[in-house]
Amino acid sequence: MSVKKVGILTAGGLAPCLSSAIGGLIERYTEIAPDVEIICYKSGYWGLLKGISFPVTPEVRKNASVLHRYGGSPVGNSRVKLTNVKDCVKRGLVKEGEDPQKVAADQLVKDGVDVLHTIGGDDTNTAAADLAKYLSENDYGLQVVGLPKTIDNDVYPIKQSLGAYTAAEHGANYFANVVAEHNSSPRMLIIHEIMGRHCGWLAAATAKEYHERLKRQNWLPEIGLSRERHEVHAVFVPELEIDLDKEAQRLVKVMDEHDNVNIFLSEGAGVDAIVAQKIAAGEEIVRDAFGHVQLDFINPGQYFAKQFASKIGAEKVMVQKSGYYSRAASANPKDLNLIKSCTDKAVEAALAGESGLIGHDEDNRDILRACEFDRVAGGKPFDVDQEWFDTLLAEIGQEKGPKAEVSH
Repeated sequence: MSVKKVGILTAGGLAPCLSSAIGGLIERYTEIAPDVEIICYKSGYWGLLKGISFPVTPEVRKNASVLHRYGGSPVGNSRVKLTNVKDCVKRGLVKEGEDPQKVAADQLVKDGVDVLHTIGGDDTNTAAADLAKYLSENDYGLQVVGLPKTIDNDVYPIKQSLGAYTAAEHGANYFANVVAEHNSSPRMLIIHEIMGRHCGWLAAATAKEYHERLKRQNWLPEIGLSRERHEVHAVFVPELEIDLDKEAQRLVKVMDEHDNVNIFLSEGAGVDAIVAQKIAAGEEIVRDAFGHVQLDFINPGQYFAKQFASKIGAEKVMVQKSGYYSRAASANPKDLNLIKSCTDKAVEAALAGESGLIGHDEDNRDILRACEFDRVAGGKPFDVDQEWFDTLLAEIGQEKGPKAEVSH
């Protein structure tokens, strides 16, 4: 199939790769297929359903490199599940009786789009998989080529999602300032709540990045400026069970000796237990359009703050979330390299008539390729048996607990 026009959309939550990925796609098409017309749908699938898009003009093509310097998504995101008909009707995206997938497919045809590039996480790309299947089964003759965006790094079968490296770096930046709050009160408990619904990779990687920085800094422990007071004292991820009493016994010793405790908490850690408690108490569980428990409703950071405060004798407790600071950052050099290789491959796949999610395929020797959409899924757990994570826990004095059963 000859590609004459492509559409680009970004969807789901933000990540430090969206703007750069858009720029990378525009640059690569301009380099090797300059006659291909490009449009960007406003606010993801929301704009596709409404038929609202931005044309990529010659001026945009000329200055596409600017997009690598910014975070967020200039064309906008949204959370829309095309197979959730009820939600699409409720939000006024389709009319009663309409199939959102057909509305989306017909809009692509109306716009003359041959290839749709989706840039998003597991929800975005499972939606892309559903749409690709619908297009194929109904003979639309259109392609869908996705790029894996998620700071959680939790998409099967992708080895490394775009934006995750940067999010870990900026989470460490964030805590480097927050940690000084331990000076504001004796016996201070600080919980750094980090994004990661089912996967603890980001919390672990952020803790590692921050911990390694401490090794390169100078200290004056004689007047209280010690590495120990700035250190990561615990890392809690969904993949490992948390023995609150056992951890409290360890952390109270840290509190007694250093006058503060710093916990790096993946927002998904312990959520199943919190949900079970709320259900048992008769509370209604608030969920989003994809069926996920809304974590703002659960508030894991506050839950663990209450659990540990009394157990370790904290006089003051602070919960700080780095997610919105981290996920809207511009991509760092490590991510820019990954984005470049993936956007180049995405254009190559599109021009070759392939559909799929671009990434290093963990089930196929980590080869960079268009992974089949029927293999794409979210909720890939963090591998807690990696050597770097074992080293991190050993260096901060935390014993690795048994693996947890995490529901998705």
